[in-house]
Amino acid sequence: MSDAIFAPLAVDDLTLRALRAEDAAELHRLVNDWEVARMLARVPFPYSRELADEWIASTRAQIEAGAGWHLAIMRGEALVGCVGLTTTRDAPRHAELGYWVGRRHWGQGIGPRAAGRLARWALANLDIDVIHASVLEENARSAAVLARIGFQEDGWAEQDFTARNARLPVRRFRAGRAELSATSEPATPPAPPPAGTEAATNLLLVVACGLIDADGRVLLARRPEGKHMAGLWEFPGGKVAPGETPEAALIRELYEELGIDVSAACLAPFAFASHPLDGRHLLMPLYLCRRWGGTPEGREGQALAWVRPNKLGDYAMPPADKPLVALLRDFL
Repeated sequence: MSDAIFAPLAVDDLTLRALRAEDAAELHRLVNDWEVARMLARVPFPYSRELADEWIASTRAQIEAGAGWHLAIMRGEALVGCVGLTTTRDAPRHAELGYWVGRRHWGQGIGPRAAGRLARWALANLDIDVIHASVLEENARSAAVLARIGFQEDGWAEQDFTARNARLPVRRFRAGRAELSATSEPATPPAPPPAGTEAATNLLLVVACGLIDADGRVLLARRPEGKHMAGLWEFPGGKVAPGETPEAALIRELYEELGIDVSAACLAPFAFASHPLDGRHLLMPLYLCRRWGGTPEGREGQALAWVRPNKLGDYAMPPADKPLVALLRDFL
């Protein structure tokens, strides 16, 4: 069966991929274990072989519908567990994370690697900002896994556990981009202040561009997984290198990120953002551009979207970009 519905995710020696019909037998052997099933809310015990077939089919349908991503955790050719994330209908931009690992594979660090990988992928590629998870009160092992990934405890609740035929207390956890960032972009060390002067604010100069097409739409780029604030949409651009002018930096960044050629004469200064950022202060001029050579494409794996000005506010953006949206919308 093809994995065309979901591009597999790698983390160390593990691969997370869509479940396949041929996984049913091994999935049944692993989850039809009281030590596994008793910790899972929606898994009955005993767990029949037919349920494995039905559940796998349902997971593929959820992926195709964009409602849930329940994946096989593979080590080589062996299925070792499952990890899943579902969107929350009553709480837009929120999702729920869960996982389980077969007992024979416990104690090998599989849970935190698989759950962390899926959570970071989700924040970078889905329209969500917060991920929640629940752990049975007695399940200290899973609570430790969530804490290791970066989740913060978020109170208590009760949940029905099918295998136990009981409603039991659970610990709630939550995390967002700040907690789940896989890596941060390397910080540029502040230059020492000139001799005889007091240290100035560590200013970070970043330049951005509002590319406007013939239909009046504006191009937004989504920050890819592995970058700070992954998953948020922004105006293309980047840092100004030492010795560069803002225009030269923007021309370079647009070519590196999007593969387009822009001349300085086509860049019109429009507005700027000034915002505190991680102990530094961000200053970001925004230029507008209506003419360029080539077709924009995400050369760094980032998704692109051409957006009508009145729809720009529908996209989750970094704090520095948000004030520019209203100005641009009114101008266009």
